[in-house]
Amino acid sequence: MSTLLESSSSTLAADQASPNPRANRPRLGAFARVREDIRTIFERDPAARSLAEVIFCYPGLHAVLFHRVAHRFWKSRLYFAARFLSHVARTLTGIEIHPGATIGRRFFIDHGLGVVIGETAEVGNDVTLYQGVTLGGTSLEKKKRHPTLGNGVIVGAGASVLGALQVGDGARIGAGAIVVKDVPSGATVVGLAGRVLEKHVPGQPPVTTRLSESRGDHDVRVIEVLMEKVELLESRMVEGELSAPEEPKTRRIESAFEEGGGI
Repeated sequence: MSTLLESSSSTLAADQASPNPRANRPRLGAFARVREDIRTIFERDPAARSLAEVIFCYPGLHAVLFHRVAHRFWKSRLYFAARFLSHVARTLTGIEIHPGATIGRRFFIDHGLGVVIGETAEVGNDVTLYQGVTLGGTSLEKKKRHPTLGNGVIVGAGASVLGALQVGDGARIGAGAIVVKDVPSGATVVGLAGRVLEKHVPGQPPVTTRLSESRGDHDVRVIEVLMEKVELLESRMVEGELSAPEEPKTRRIESAFEEGGGI
């Protein structure tokens, strides 16, 4: 099994240095690529216990393997064969990857159900997607209309990345986020508005932004104002400026009844 899971560290470093999944990529044989995909699962999923379990019980692996073949058909202009194979993969795995999408090495889909990757999407190396992720388009024109993900990107469950935007290397997109703008490298993105919450540059401390400052989000601002008022009231109670509210009359009646006083 150790032989099956061997991978070259030199090619890994070369791939991580470039956001283009095709750049610096040595050509691997089919079996070498499968070994690399299996090794990736063991590295990123602590629940993976055995080789047999990974091979037979991981729909994310099955979807990736189907896509490798379907993408070759697509590049050879065998469009119907590519789409049909992609359709079979979706039926078996619940994961839809358009055969025209470009997928890098060591791509891992965890759980996987509901993942959709569009035709012109480009995914770098060492990318991880969780269940329910959509890499979708926002245009009906036959052009680049799906996102490009750099190397080492992680996209949380249920997130949607929409349009021909760029997600930089090492970015993290939180569960349920909706991203419609470019994401800088090393950024963490959360929320329905896809706000950049934190940007990390190697060698520098993270730059964190208040949620309400990152975008004009009315709901977030309302929550922050309410929290500020609660903190103010609590501090005034501690200082003795406010007394604790009197117990409601209905509660006093209930207490008397529970103690045998009757109604």
